[in-house]
Amino acid sequence: MSKLWQKSVDVNALVENFTVGRDREFDAQMAEFDVLGSLAHTRMLNSVGLLSKEDLDAVQAELKAIYKDILAGKFSIWENVEDVHSQVELLLTRRIGDAGKKIHSGRSRNDQVLVDLKLFFRSELKAVVEAAERLFRRLTELSEKHKDVLLPGYTHLQVAMPSSFGLWFGAYAESLVDDLEIVLAAYKITNKNPLGSAAGYGSSFPLNRTLTTELLGFDQLNYNVVYAQMGRGKTERIIAQALASIAATLAKMAMDQTLYLSQNFAFVSYPDTLTTGSSIMPHKKNPDVWEIMRGKCNRLQALPNDVAIMTTNLPSGYHRELQLLKELLFPAFTDLKLCLQMAEFMLQHIEVKKNILDDPKYAYLFSVDEVNKLVLDGVPFRDAYQQVGLAIEKGEFNPEKKVNHTHEGSIGNLGTEHIVKSMDKILKSFDFEKVDRAVENLTR
Repeated sequence: MSKLWQKSVDVNALVENFTVGRDREFDAQMAEFDVLGSLAHTRMLNSVGLLSKEDLDAVQAELKAIYKDILAGKFSIWENVEDVHSQVELLLTRRIGDAGKKIHSGRSRNDQVLVDLKLFFRSELKAVVEAAERLFRRLTELSEKHKDVLLPGYTHLQVAMPSSFGLWFGAYAESLVDDLEIVLAAYKITNKNPLGSAAGYGSSFPLNRTLTTELLGFDQLNYNVVYAQMGRGKTERIIAQALASIAATLAKMAMDQTLYLSQNFAFVSYPDTLTTGSSIMPHKKNPDVWEIMRGKCNRLQALPNDVAIMTTNLPSGYHRELQLLKELLFPAFTDLKLCLQMAEFMLQHIEVKKNILDDPKYAYLFSVDEVNKLVLDGVPFRDAYQQVGLAIEKGEFNPEKKVNHTHEGSIGNLGTEHIVKSMDKILKSFDFEKVDRAVENLTR
């Protein structure tokens, strides 16, 4: 089968197999977005007189039919076809004749790949945001539900000060707020239209790039055609930073969960159906979900470095190793979405232990509170610190195990409503509805 770029010479099979690699596998995930790009591009070609109304109608109808097949799982890239772009163009040409050959006018495979990737990344980032929001809502619900249940706080893994399950769950909720700030930045950079940059130097055709930007629901253009191509690799790096940020939150949560589920802590528990056992020790309840999540998310935190190393010494213009970025980013989206889903699922079933601080080993948690009480009674802080320290040394420390923390963000004043408002503000900024309307208008 000939290729979009092929003339009269066949490429050595060994070279072809090495350079193509896993492209076809990942291209299949971009199929619906390749069709969306062609739907917009052909409408633009018609608007500037490069495609007749008759050809446009035929192309649009068949592209929409292919799009429906893709969504129904009835599309595949044939064994002897190089990529998704070739497959779509081949199907069009076989079904409607020469009109199908005209869809490539005014664009290169470079900007075709770019717009496919931008649309794919945009869609995947939306799915990540939606999964993160579900986890956020679960965490804030648990934070409020268990806000009065006290929990030991640690520094250096040493018993430090009183905390609460409300603080613990709420901390991860607020962490996701900051994570989505980074995702929002990545989304804004992704949501710019490269179509019309061709091979990176524009086209002599009188293209209307503003029209395709509007049709595809992009916020704006990648104006400079050289930068549109240079942005490949940079966009992936910024997305990788966003995914790694969420992964860092999940990895820390997973680590807490594995500690708190162990017998030495026993702060939380899960139904037996959500943990695994040992082939030799019948008492075991292993937190395999959280351990696998910790491993996946630790690996995801290396993603920005992987992308940077692959692209750091490339000059401007297109280079073939950019294709390898798909092997890094595509599975990363899959892993992160699954981890977010599993975290929310597990937290649906978590049970927290009450009266943890009744255990005498947590008495020292209240040393700071005892110092503060003396200070409130007029004792200078350094003297109060010495008094409590001496009582601990002599074994005479017998605190009242009660907390009275009232400032913003403390045990008695979680500020959950403010955290929720912050999240809602960020979610609104994505404006997913605009993209949904554009896709619906293109495909209906």
